[in-house]
Amino acid sequence: MRFLVIIMLLVLLFSVFNPTIGQAKPSVSANNAVLIEQSSGRVLFEKDAHEKRPIASITKIMTAIIAIESGKMNEMVTTSKRAVYAGGSSIYLEQGEKMKLKDLVYGLMLRSGNDAAVAIAEHVGGSVEGFNYLMNEKAKWLGMADTNFDNPHGLDSEQHYSTAYDMALLMKYAMTNDVFKNITGTTSYKAETRKYAWRNKNKLLTTYYDYCIGGKTGFTKISGRTLVSAAHKNNMSLIAVTLNAPDDWNDHIGMYEWAYDNFNMTSVMDKGVQTYQLNGTDKTAVGYIQHNVTYPLLDDEASNIKKKTFILQDSNKSAGPIIGKTILYLNKTPISEIPIFKQEQQEKTDSLTTETLSVFKKIIGLN
Repeated sequence: MRFLVIIMLLVLLFSVFNPTIGQAKPSVSANNAVLIEQSSGRVLFEKDAHEKRPIASITKIMTAIIAIESGKMNEMVTTSKRAVYAGGSSIYLEQGEKMKLKDLVYGLMLRSGNDAAVAIAEHVGGSVEGFNYLMNEKAKWLGMADTNFDNPHGLDSEQHYSTAYDMALLMKYAMTNDVFKNITGTTSYKAETRKYAWRNKNKLLTTYYDYCIGGKTGFTKISGRTLVSAAHKNNMSLIAVTLNAPDDWNDHIGMYEWAYDNFNMTSVMDKGVQTYQLNGTDKTAVGYIQHNVTYPLLDDEASNIKKKTFILQDSNKSAGPIIGKTILYLNKTPISEIPIFKQEQQEKTDSLTTETLSVFKKIIGLN
């Protein structure tokens, strides 16, 4: 008994001086998983996140964002025979049926319609093959280095694969689009041409997790269950991805709750005017940081944030608005670059804000 008490005291003392004790990483059923913070892209948790795997219907996140960005959401789409016979999950389109692209995207995201995916691809890309090209070009632009799309729906193909990390990058980007964010966060939707509403298959959003704000499910026999989701709590937005996860709902909830318990969005740089000393001279330059900078940190990490600032020697003569940058480091690893603008850039911004406020007051009769 005495030995047991001594052991418990030692563990307690060790945890006091090593605060990461008690922050055990979550256990997941997934073969591959990743959890990132959206604004910074910081990876908070990962498990074989860069392994190439079949991804099933989470593919449709890419299909949706390309459709949204096409500017054709209010156009009518005519369903082809190829779309009707796409196979797998469906919103039961009929050949020759006309439906707004917007409604097809809702059917794609909420009900995972493969027929909707093909109809979208043919309308936006000219053909499924043309749309596949757009998907892969977008993937390259987003830095999805281990991804190749062979179709717009995610049905199995040896040439169709991605990674948990790449899909997190895609969702990170997509969630900055207000239209996408609204669609993926919708629990139920009725298309103009349908008599019944579609209910979202993402039970994390509709049933299991109050803080979920969107996502996409997927499944084939080869890929297993795949899931991408987003959540917001405690002023922190997170994105989780699991591939081949038998218990994906609980995987995502476990990752989210672990992160919300252990990480906080911490201010690491304030916006405003600052004076900088030019290296090797007695000269100074005045610069402006446009936005407050926050970063997800463990309690014991804030003291490990370091900064290095680089200012152009002839900053006053710089033709562009940027005169330098500050690089933030966490444990000697660069985590963010913040541009430093000329002071007059702040004055232009403030002037524009004042003018906009004045016009708004006139419109609503306050002036």
